[in-house]
This record gives sequence, structure tokens and C-alpha cells, in this order.
Amino acid sequence: MALSNEEQRLLEQMEAALAAEDPKLVNAMRGTGTRRVHRRRAALAGVAFFGGLVLLVVGLYLATGARGYIALSVLGFVLMVAAAVIAILSWQHVGSAVEAGDRPDRAKTAQGSRAPGNQGFMDKMEERWRKRRDEGM
Repeated sequence: MALSNEEQRLLEQMEAALAAEDPKLVNAMRGTGTRRVHRRRAALAGVAFFGGLVLLVVGLYLATGARGYIALSVLGFVLMVAAAVIAILSWQHVGSAVEAGDRPDRAKTAQGSRAPGNQGFMDKMEERWRKRRDEGM
């Protein structure tokens, strides 16, 4: 069922208000970002790795009868190494690709704006170090 012109206009106004109020949510809902690209690249590299493995095994199997198929095995091995490097680099980007504003502010956490029960180990250690340094001076 299609929306009427008035409903379409109201929907557009609501979308604009939401985009103005919370742009991070809008970006997350659109799926724009580098995570998606890097995740797809890592998946394709995984497929290429298994393709290289197949070439390696087939080349070794065929190399028992003839010498020309060793190049196929070498090609498969090179493909596997290249795919593994690409997959690892892409997967690292997936883990570190955080949209702006998603990371906790280090200055705020170090100053104790978080609840004491939610502090991480390193935050607690930094806070203790600051107290010792400040008391000593």
C-alpha cells in the first residue's frame, strides 16, 4: 500500500529530525562505513585462500605424473599467502573501524566520569598512579 503525499511528507520530516538529532544512529542504520567493505574483503580473501588450497592440492596430485603441474601448486601457494595477508589486514580494519564518536574519550575516563564499578583495570591503575604522583608533590 502506497503512502499518501501527506504521509510521505511527514515521514520525510521525521527522517530529517532524526538525522539532525542522532546522526550516528542514521549512519548505523544506513550501513555506511568501512566495516562493511573490510568485512566483505576479508570474506573474499577467505574464499581465495580455499581456492589457492585447491590449486595447491590439485597441482601436487597432478605433479606426480608430469612436471608441468608444479607451477599450478606454486600458484596456489602464492594465492593462499596473498589471501591470508589480505584477510588479516582487512579483519584488523573491521575491528578498528569505529565510527567517529563511538570510542570512549580517554580524558573523560581517566578523570573518573565513569562509575567506579565500570572502570577497567588500566583506568584504575592510571588513577592510582595520578593519586600517588599528586600526593608526593
